[in-house]
Amino acid sequence: MLGSVRVMPKILVVDDEPDALEVLGFNLKNAGYEVTTADDGDAALKKARQQLPDLILLDLMLPEVDGLEVCKLLRRDPATSAIPIIMVTAKAGEIDRVVGLELGADDYVTKPFSPRELILRIRNLLKRRSETEEEKPQTMQFGDLLIDIPRHLVSVAGQRVDLTATEFKLLIVLAQRRGRVQSREALLRDVWEYDNLIDTRTVDTHMRRLREKLGEGAQYLDTVRGVGYRFMEA
Repeated sequence: MLGSVRVMPKILVVDDEPDALEVLGFNLKNAGYEVTTADDGDAALKKARQQLPDLILLDLMLPEVDGLEVCKLLRRDPATSAIPIIMVTAKAGEIDRVVGLELGADDYVTKPFSPRELILRIRNLLKRRSETEEEKPQTMQFGDLLIDIPRHLVSVAGQRVDLTATEFKLLIVLAQRRGRVQSREALLRDVWEYDNLIDTRTVDTHMRRLREKLGEGAQYLDTVRGVGYRFMEA
């Protein structure tokens, strides 16, 4: 009798330093992930589109095409737009972190980092993506805004809106709790599951990007000054 085959999540690690690729690959394989690597931006784009990994660890400083540009191009491509991306970089400046998040990265880790913390963040992101992709007989309609959870689909006036796994989870949490104010701390806990590991400005960055993508559908997202956000039906 044949047992079921466990499919290991595939992670694309992008870094131009051979030592970094080796260390990351070693730790990820020990944690139960399938690992593929790329050492420049062009190779990263090619492998991401061909292999459609479950998550991408993307170094910021890359030759030819840098990590920010790679992130931007992946988010523009419908085939790769929902793949979770964690930026990995030696730059600690806030501006670099914010730019990475605004371009579509789901998380940001600064070198040197703890392999244990990185694995935790990867697990949380993959769990979040899995939860949003589970088959649930649930759709929500608010005027022209349609949120279809089983199909991981959002549309405004019939036009599909491509959201990352984090943006989709953020929208679902707000819509399911419509009318109730959600503090930034609560959203960090329930969407990112990181508690105090990242600051509340990360929520603001993702909300700004979510609103831009939703266009007219953003009318339902209300900012409660000094507190957080809520989903308000028209």
